[in-house]
Amino acid sequence: MRLLLTGGAGFIGSHLSARLLRHGHEVVALDNFDPFYDPAIKDRNVAALAGQPGYRLVRGDIRDEALLAHLCGDPGFDGVVHLAALAGVRPSLAQPLRYADVNVRGTLALLEACRARGVKRFVFASSSSVYGAHSPVPFRESDPAVRPASPYAATKRAGELVCSNYSDLYGLDTCALRFFTVYGPRQRPEMAIHAFTRLIAAGRPVPFFGDGQSARDYTFIDDIIDGVEAAVERQPAGHTVYNLGGSRTTTLARLVELIAAALGREPILDRRPDQPGDVPITYADVARAGRDLGYGPKVPIEEGIARFVEWFRAQPA
Repeated sequence: MRLLLTGGAGFIGSHLSARLLRHGHEVVALDNFDPFYDPAIKDRNVAALAGQPGYRLVRGDIRDEALLAHLCGDPGFDGVVHLAALAGVRPSLAQPLRYADVNVRGTLALLEACRARGVKRFVFASSSSVYGAHSPVPFRESDPAVRPASPYAATKRAGELVCSNYSDLYGLDTCALRFFTVYGPRQRPEMAIHAFTRLIAAGRPVPFFGDGQSARDYTFIDDIIDGVEAAVERQPAGHTVYNLGGSRTTTLARLVELIAAALGREPILDRRPDQPGDVPITYADVARAGRDLGYGPKVPIEEGIARFVEWFRAQPA
């Protein structure tokens, strides 16, 4: 298949590009190299992909309608994998209008380009944050998810809804994948596992929110890529939603313990109150993804943290 992959130079996008190319797909990766974090990191992410047959990197914005029309023109795409977004719960509290513009309007611009150019397959990267603080655990796709706890989460739920709308109105096959806290080599530097690893390795205090009992369903990058690739290749007709998670929870206290043990360092905790927009737990029921996509997480948190720390230590100072 020939695929347009937005956010293609990011953490997940660069891993997915490599997997899709390895399995014979053609990838046009679109990324605007937003300075939310150092764009040089994205340059390093895609350095090994440059020049590979079937790969093209385009620097541009998903809100640029003329660019999208050009990209989706002849020869067009068999499908779109839409990973690009402004990420992060806490930053969205400070910039809700910008998050809505990029995450909602950008998704609509892509769907419009697909409709106008006859692209019929659309895979959307959503988030476990859509469930909010009031959904029963484990989280199931049948939950109405009507009380997201942050502007970021609300934009992801809105993206799911417009995907459903375009499926109903225009016959696009749309698939929303709810990612549960993805980590692994190349993880964004501000995300908890990467930030904690950097701080503990340097002997600096780790921001430790609440009593340490908040829990997350952490998902290793290889497992997420398995799920996304399966969605691309086995996407059902109509509109579908799938959880992609590790289907296991780890408390904040246990996470810090695992990272410190892998580094061989004693963590210093900077205890802080719970943060607005955070939820007490995320936990994926992945039965639907298992049934339809053959998805099953393989990397437990203990192995995943060890592999991440190994990668971290190999990075230049």
